[in-house]
Amino acid sequence: MHKILIIIPTYNEIENIASIINAVLEISSQYHILIVDDNSPDGTAAVVKAIKGEYGSRLDIIEREGKLGLGTAYIRGFQYALEQDYEFIMEMDADFSHNPKSIDAIYKACQGDGVGMAVGSRYVKGGGFVNWSKYRLFLSYGASIYTRLITGMTVKDATAGFVMYKREALQKMDLSKIEFIGYAFQIEMKYYCHSLGYIIAEVPITFVDRELGTSKMNSSIIKEAVWGVIKMRFRDYSS
Repeated sequence: MHKILIIIPTYNEIENIASIINAVLEISSQYHILIVDDNSPDGTAAVVKAIKGEYGSRLDIIEREGKLGLGTAYIRGFQYALEQDYEFIMEMDADFSHNPKSIDAIYKACQGDGVGMAVGSRYVKGGGFVNWSKYRLFLSYGASIYTRLITGMTVKDATAGFVMYKREALQKMDLSKIEFIGYAFQIEMKYYCHSLGYIIAEVPITFVDRELGTSKMNSSIIKEAVWGVIKMRFRDYSS
């Protein structure tokens, strides 16, 4: 039985955090969760610590000093996962936009020969959206097309944040090379995996916009992605 860590970064997710933890850990005893909380002023970390006793070693939390960005939260989680000998490592949002019921399918795809990363994809057959505005759909789909054109990757959902890595793929990455901390972080990790010669598998998911809490999307994150894709295209990730 594989050791699987699901990393959930949080900032002001008090409405969702207990429910997402319970939903994930009820699926399988294989699944463990690491919360990386950026000093949420709403008390998210306190809720996690209050329920930690119910799950023991299957639930842990890292509390950081401030809002340091999505990318650095995941990198801290990756470091933890490698130190603790987890074999598969997943990124997942706290707000139920990523359906916990899709974890099993993504995990299965990640076990394939030559696969370094499996992506919960909105843009393959069977994938889609619920409650997304036309504007957000335009931004997301446009970003994925733009990324494929610039980088040469074939992955259809380049900006997806519901992904799982094999341990060996993360071990081959020099995480200090990861430059971006916002929207472009997801693209950069896929491009790095692609540059190392791994297959990126895609699994159809339905992405549901959050019902509780506030979206973290803003114009600076989009700007980072637009310019970041061009910049990363000319960086060497292969060595």
